[in-house]
Amino acid sequence: MNRMLKLLPVVLISIFTVGCSHNYYNVPKDVYESKVRVLGVAPLLVDADSEIRYPDKDALIGLVRDANRRNEKELVALLKDTGAYFSVLHLPDDPDQLAGKLVYRRERRDDAGVVYNKYFFKVQELRDYITRNGVDAVMFVVVSGITKKDSIRSSNLLSYLDSSYDYLIMTAQILDADGTVLWEYPNFRQRLLSFPPLLPLQYPAFDEAEANASEKVEVKFKTMAGIGRALDKTRTSSLSSKAQVSVLYADQFEKMVSLLTPDSNLFGNGNSEGKKPAAPQPELQPIRKQSAPAASAPPAAAAQPVAETPAPAPVQPAAEPVIAAPAPLVVESASPAAAPVKPIAPAVPHSDR
Repeated sequence: MNRMLKLLPVVLISIFTVGCSHNYYNVPKDVYESKVRVLGVAPLLVDADSEIRYPDKDALIGLVRDANRRNEKELVALLKDTGAYFSVLHLPDDPDQLAGKLVYRRERRDDAGVVYNKYFFKVQELRDYITRNGVDAVMFVVVSGITKKDSIRSSNLLSYLDSSYDYLIMTAQILDADGTVLWEYPNFRQRLLSFPPLLPLQYPAFDEAEANASEKVEVKFKTMAGIGRALDKTRTSSLSSKAQVSVLYADQFEKMVSLLTPDSNLFGNGNSEGKKPAAPQPELQPIRKQSAPAASAPPAAAAQPVAETPAPAPVQPAAEPVIAAPAPLVVESASPAAAPVKPIAPAVPHSDR
């Protein structure tokens, strides 16, 4: 048991080290960093042909397109702040036209219990798009609908309902000119896999069932007004303290960017601002040796009546060496900072992982 307790710190340090150096890319990390120096971010796309069963689908699609347009620059700002790229460019194309030209297939995936839509791009059109914009790779983010089994609890956590629910989700990929998927979200290289939806479109009406003394709980769609309020809930943007960004979008973007942030700023200043190495201070001359005369007190000890009175006198100078002793600890050197989509005939060559 004692041996296990001794090994526990080593195990914890090992786990922490592995977590810090984890590679979230589909290629070796150093390959990605050397390959992608200029990243293009395409406008956020909407897959109107995905599983969106909302009664007023057209109005919902319009609402999402508007939210995409208002919030997409936040993603660009967050990517720039990582310091992982020489430049991050927002590519101002028409999202619907871009989807029609580049995307040719959607595939519903269920990987490790994570249900999402994966998109495949036309290789030649993708290469032309990347070359025309002068970037090394492009990040595509798609908002789509998905229906999946889920278990949702009531507000008091005493009841739950297993059923099929409709969600809006946000997926992303970074591709190079050859159609290789360099990085994707949801990211299955995480130790703890998670893929929160952008917005649930339905909810179980527990309160209504209780009010009607009914054991049947219905699954209902949220109103357009409710969805609009959810998308319009904002917080301060990374672009400017005066700008606002949707909380729902910011949460998704931050989740993605956390998996694209390097251990160090690759293109920024390697030294952190503020902390500078402390100038080395000369060591103080050891004063303890001067306290040696205090050892000459023994002659005074011969006179027993007088020895009690002069004893405090040597103690008084000895107090200064005790204060000066920690002085070497002041010599510190601050460690340097570490440095929709509309299906098109799949006859065209494509990328798949």
